[in-house]
Amino acid sequence: MCRFPSAILLALCAVMLFPHPAPTQDKAATAAAAPAVTGARGEFLAELAFYEQRYTRLAEAIPAEKYSWRPAEGVRSIGEVYAHIAAANYGVARALGTPPPAGIDPKAINAAAADKAKTVQALKDSFTHFRGAILAIKDADLNNPLKLFGQDTTVRGAFFLVSGHDGEHLGQSIAYARQNGIVPPWTEERQKQEAAKPKP
Repeated sequence: MCRFPSAILLALCAVMLFPHPAPTQDKAATAAAAPAVTGARGEFLAELAFYEQRYTRLAEAIPAEKYSWRPAEGVRSIGEVYAHIAAANYGVARALGTPPPAGIDPKAINAAAADKAKTVQALKDSFTHFRGAILAIKDADLNNPLKLFGQDTTVRGAFFLVSGHDGEHLGQSIAYARQNGIVPPWTEERQKQEAAKPKP
């Protein structure tokens, strides 16, 4: 099993322990236009929206020249972590029955990981595609058997595996940002709000 620097473990703990706030991006209009999805799929879509806005906001906050930065040899760079999440979104969607769009090659996404513009766009596109794959699943199929990340599970169980995977790499990405002096945008916003509060 991989050993992460303590900063990464601390960031991962912070991601998993604190409640997920509602996404701050414009998702209200989209949600209002789409039919309500309830049950396990609805709960997972809410979790997916949280990770989507965290990953994309952090990826956009990282300077382009930092995308090739890595804490040590043999581990993923900043850009490679985002490319890994994008490729995983397409891979899991395929496992759930929705193949990638024509022309999408996960290997090409990884090969372009040092290019911020391409990687951020790939990340955004992959979340859109993955959300469509979840919407395509029928509630009656949630207990169907599935093999994912080398584990025997069900379609419903895949939601837990993906959420854990996304949490692991978000914590890693936050630690990478912090090591480069970059404050996550949501933390910066909270700090500004707290600083603006009148002193007692």
